[in-house]
Amino acid sequence: MVKRRLASITSANGDGRISASELGDALQMFGCVTEEEVRSMMSEIDTNGDGYISREEYIDFTAANRGLKKDLAKIF
Repeated sequence: MVKRRLASITSANGDGRISASELGDALQMFGCVTEEEVRSMMSEIDTNGDGYISREEYIDFTAANRGLKKDLAKIF
């Protein structure tokens, strides 16, 4: 499933959560991304503010952004 693929790529330590560092590293695979863009994405997706994107936060984000989910499915 797309959600699991993204989490497995970006959760470098396998804990199932995505840190800002892991998100930035993963996005570098798709082109240039600035630290500010990563911070902006984290603030939008990390709704509980713990500094990580959990599986639940990712699912909630993709459910609210169905077009993005389709784009990710094409990539992964």
